[in-house]
Amino acid sequence: MGDPLYAHGVDLAVFIIVVVRAVVAFAVLLVTVMLMIWFERKLISDMQNRIGPNRAGPFGILQTLADGIKLFFKEDLVPERSDRFVFKLAPYLSILPAFIAFAIVPVGGVVTIAGHPVELQVADPPIGILLLLAMSSIAVYGVMLAGWSSGSKYPLLGSVRASAQMISYEAALGLTVATVVLVTGSLSTRAMVISQAPAFWDWNLIRLGVVPFVVFLVAITAEVNRPPFDLVEAESELVGGFHTEYSSLRFALFYLAEFMNTITMSAVVVTLFLGGPDGPGFHFLPWLWPILWFLGKTFLFLFGYVWFRAALPRIRYDQLMDLGWKVLIPLSLGWLLFIAGLRINRVWGFAILGALVVVSPLLYRAVRIGRERVLSESRGPLQ
Repeated sequence: MGDPLYAHGVDLAVFIIVVVRAVVAFAVLLVTVMLMIWFERKLISDMQNRIGPNRAGPFGILQTLADGIKLFFKEDLVPERSDRFVFKLAPYLSILPAFIAFAIVPVGGVVTIAGHPVELQVADPPIGILLLLAMSSIAVYGVMLAGWSSGSKYPLLGSVRASAQMISYEAALGLTVATVVLVTGSLSTRAMVISQAPAFWDWNLIRLGVVPFVVFLVAITAEVNRPPFDLVEAESELVGGFHTEYSSLRFALFYLAEFMNTITMSAVVVTLFLGGPDGPGFHFLPWLWPILWFLGKTFLFLFGYVWFRAALPRIRYDQLMDLGWKVLIPLSLGWLLFIAGLRINRVWGFAILGALVVVSPLLYRAVRIGRERVLSESRGPLQ
């Protein structure tokens, strides 16, 4: 399919459009992060019957900017026993993947600028969704290296636990994305949006069943360390997690990366399952309505993340791992096989579904018996 902007080669105008598109996307994402932090603090305070930020700017809307300025002027500390180069590099390995992943998200339709058709997204590579998975894998390095390079045991333990959590849920994330790719027939995010455009029931949320959507939503919640999966920063157990030794601007980069990842993944789930910018339009300002539909859908997920944080308690680490390895991975793999069977014909699909329904209780029973046997053997010497 490809980006129509490059259909007739690359000239100066095309180069300027590409640069401006990237700069505008980065600026909009930074402003959105600032507003998201304010929105989360304000909404949680309303849910908990508190006032929230109300000093800096009207309704406290400049409070995030004030906090950022404060962090910028704080003293930058580097631990004596740290690996200085890796310690300084780690925050950038966390924030850059979040922006690069957002670059493949279509936020609108196609507009004409200086006679060139321009898609309202930074880039539409043929391997777009694989780029998303690659960026989520690179983000693990930022977390792991931050804890390891600090030269302290608490950040190291926090980074080991965080990387194990992120890697565990990437498996379910990848299987769910494979299900979307299977029905779309393309790795391009723009192609995924177009395949869902004909009607509401063509959205992947409906034609794939609700299961992949739920699995993807749970997996990305754990990937971006949002409650109830925020064990990366479990202060009661790990002081501050992998970034305990960070201060000033480098700590702000980790904080920024977390919220940027939240916005990016909300936009990605809208792209994969809810038709992206698809929605009813009108004859006046036709280019504006897809953007508004995209923003409205993304806002619903951002509101949901804040609601999760205000309402749900943090789960235990063993529950986190059990959910990832024993529930989400088998469920996403089984549903992928079911959808693949349906792509052949309905008989194959329902035959696979029936086999999964029969085999799943047997596997669960086998795992439970094995776990009980291991526990009984481990308790034997103590008795």
